[in-house]
Amino acid sequence: MGFQQIAGQDRAKSLLRNALAANRLAHAYLFAGPPGSGRMEMAQAFAQAIFCERGGGDACGECLECRKVLHGNHPDLHVIQPDGATVKIEQIRSLQRELSYRSSGAGNKVYIIQAAETMTVQASNSLLKFLEEPPSPVVAILLAPSAQAVLPTILSRTQLVPFVPGDRQALENLLVQEGKSPLLARAAVHLSSGLSSSRKLVDENWFADIRNVVIQLGKESPSRFAASVLQAQQQVFKTELAEHVDILLQLLALWYRDMIYAMTDRHSHMVFPDQAEWISKTAWSRSIGSWVTIMESALTAARRIKAHVSPQLALEQFLVNVREG
Repeated sequence: MGFQQIAGQDRAKSLLRNALAANRLAHAYLFAGPPGSGRMEMAQAFAQAIFCERGGGDACGECLECRKVLHGNHPDLHVIQPDGATVKIEQIRSLQRELSYRSSGAGNKVYIIQAAETMTVQASNSLLKFLEEPPSPVVAILLAPSAQAVLPTILSRTQLVPFVPGDRQALENLLVQEGKSPLLARAAVHLSSGLSSSRKLVDENWFADIRNVVIQLGKESPSRFAASVLQAQQQVFKTELAEHVDILLQLLALWYRDMIYAMTDRHSHMVFPDQAEWISKTAWSRSIGSWVTIMESALTAARRIKAHVSPQLALEQFLVNVREG
């Protein structure tokens, strides 16, 4: 994966490319930004470029070193994930032992610590000593939601690389370039965080089905309550879609938001552009405030499911709310 395959984050790309091209790598970086902003994808692309046999500001993606990173079996790339809820001191000590051995080649070793904000105090202190006196040459990449999420002493010893929330249009374009359905890609990037999770959602066999059910429920629920409840029972709770009612409700919230987009002449923002004609004709049957209330009701129902409320109860109560306006 090269930098060009990552959506957006031009500032982060420029900073890393310049360091690579000038051969002036810092010994530690902090990739700080919200989940879904592509931090891990960027860390992998950066590591691949560091190891790339051709050098320069990006990975070639073709040499042996690049292929090792791509396939997840490069001996000098180490990825640390939380063990349970935290990154523990034993993991940092194990990493330090691994990095004390000679590298497989003449170049750098690289380690990536995911969710660096979850490091225990002991793990953070152990890593701090390691950052102060790193075995050369080693490049550390720490991932965290913000610069404030790690200890100030660790922050001061890393180069900050800021990440902004993911660009949905850029993510959608990448998925379409990969051959994904444009309609499913548009829906997925509004439900997921980042390229990998959006791609995974589009590839789910049930995702297209649930989008179709949302369109049917969206058209029926405001005026035909009994029909919409029957439809939910037959097409959702008697099928595999019953496991994904939270996604269905989130999509319904986007359906009703499209009503507002139609009323405010922002059709290009619609998540259901193939239904623009029907939505435009129907949107004015209620006020913007009414559609906002229904959107909030859908999102509340989705949160109730996460709080272990019965999915069927949550959806049926939402349909009641739609009828009542």
